Amino acid sequence: MKQDTPTTPPPTRSLLAKLATRVVHSYFALARGMTMGVRAACFDEAGRIFLVRHSYVPGWHMPGGGIERGETALEALAKEIREEGNLVVGTPPTLVHVYFNRQTSKRDHVLLYRCDGVVQTAPRLKDREIVEAAFFALDALPVATTAATRRRLEELAGRAPFADFW
Repeated sequence: MKQDTPTTPPPTRSLLAKLATRVVHSYFALARGMTMGVRAACFDEAGRIFLVRHSYVPGWHMPGGGIERGETALEALAKEIREEGNLVVGTPPTLVHVYFNRQTSKRDHVLLYRCDGVVQTAPRLKDREIVEAAFFALDALPVATTAATRRRLEELAGRAPFADFW
C-alpha cells in the first residue's frame, strides 16, 4: 500500500506570531505567575518513609523543593531526593495530588509524588540545609513530624480524602 507523503512542508508560525506569543506568556508570568514545587513520599522496600529535618524550618518533612526554570517536575524530584537524602527511585514516581500551599505564598503549588522501592546510595550527612534524615516506620514517626506530612501520609493510606491545600 502506498503511503501518503506531504508535498508541502507543514506551516510554520510567522516571526510576528512568535513574538506575540512570547509577549503574552511574559505578561501571564507577571500577572498570573505562580511557583511550583515537588515533594516526595519515598518508601523503601520495607515500607518505611524517608523524612528530613531542615536547619531553617522546624519539624520532619518529606524531601522536596522548588522546580527551577527549564526543569521538569520529575527532574526536580530526582534532584531533590538525591540532594536531600542520597536517594534513587526504584519504580517510576507516581503523581498523587496537586496542592495549593497558601502558607508559603498566594501563588505556590506543590506536586506530591509517591516513590516506591527507594534506595539510599549513601548515608546523608549533616550539612547547612539538612540536619537529620532517615527512614521511619509509619507507626514510629518522629514526634516532630509536621502536621502537613502526617496528613499526606493519611491521604496516601486512604484514611483521609485528599485536600486541596498543603
